[in-house]
Amino acid sequence: MARTVPITLVNSDGSRVALQAPLGDSLMHAAVDAGVAGIAADCGGMLSCATCHVLPREPHASTLPAALDDELAMLPFAAHPAQPHSRLACQITVTPELADAVFDLPPTQY
Repeated sequence: MARTVPITLVNSDGSRVALQAPLGDSLMHAAVDAGVAGIAADCGGMLSCATCHVLPREPHASTLPAALDDELAMLPFAAHPAQPHSRLACQITVTPELADAVFDLPPTQY
């Protein structure tokens, strides 16, 4: 069984970052470890800053586990206005079901 899954992050300018995200890691940690500039992750995944805001694309957006109350409470503080499908990458665990998922990054995290 693979220990990573391919995930694509799309910057606001349309450029793509392909990464191999380790299973069990958060999407935020995978992006930070890969040096993705569009994920600031100021709080290190402690759910207190909203600087890892991502916008998952379908078909994966609707298959992610529902956001918990703490994540929903933090999303209004994201620098880019939250959308109905907005998520915080620190709250998304990389699973085999995320293989080939695409996440858009907002134009800014600040």
